[in-house]
Amino acid sequence: MHKLLTVILVAPLVGCSAKNSTIETANIDNYTTNRIANIIETQVKNVDATHQSEIINRVSAEFLGTPYKADVLIGSPTEPEKLVVNFDGLDCFTYLDYVNALRQSGSESDFFKKLISTRYINNDISYTHRKHFFTDWSHRQPLNARDVTAQISSHTVVVTKYLNQRENGSEFIPTLGIVKRDVSYIPAEFVNDEVISHLKTGDYIGIYTKIKGLDVTHTGIFIMTPNGAVLRNASSMKKNMKVVDSTFVPYVKNTPGIIVLRAL
Repeated sequence: MHKLLTVILVAPLVGCSAKNSTIETANIDNYTTNRIANIIETQVKNVDATHQSEIINRVSAEFLGTPYKADVLIGSPTEPEKLVVNFDGLDCFTYLDYVNALRQSGSESDFFKKLISTRYINNDISYTHRKHFFTDWSHRQPLNARDVTAQISSHTVVVTKYLNQRENGSEFIPTLGIVKRDVSYIPAEFVNDEVISHLKTGDYIGIYTKIKGLDVTHTGIFIMTPNGAVLRNASSMKKNMKVVDSTFVPYVKNTPGIIVLRAL
């Protein structure tokens, strides 16, 4: 069993006075602590910071084979949010959180700051400020990425979504509110070699959904390998249940389409 370490984190809110700073305690095991340090030293510091595609490739590869685990974050409308940092098990969103934070980190303390800015709107560690939707990454500050979907394909479709609003008008996530947002996606039938040629290793991919109130049902990272394009993702498929490389086009063909965000 991994020993738990207690880390006290102080994250000043952007635009807020010091008295409104968020102070959080994160329980993190020594395995995760050691992995953070090792990944930064071996996969981030050894690559020129301008080569973000290669850094994301290397960092994301470190998690291949990591078990899939659902509902790993702690927090709800009735339970205080906790900063979860656990490399023992990942879901598709926390996988991207960790990769995005690590790629920008020069130290363990730096990683915690980057994780907070990746996961939370205005660095506020609270359930209502969690970036619950994939497109929050390109719409809510601090931004993690920019939406390049329309640049990737001329067949991009734009749909006005009312995020968090169910078919019956109720909220998927109580107390979060409803956000009107134009969501761009490339329909699966148009994801071909031409689209692949415009994607870059390290692009964050959202699997678009036609379900009202949601933008995506899954996320991953586009990686061009020597054997072709893959979606590197924390897979909940019964045959996988871990972080895997899924052949890109065949995977996407069984979905409504993709949203493409490019790391800033």
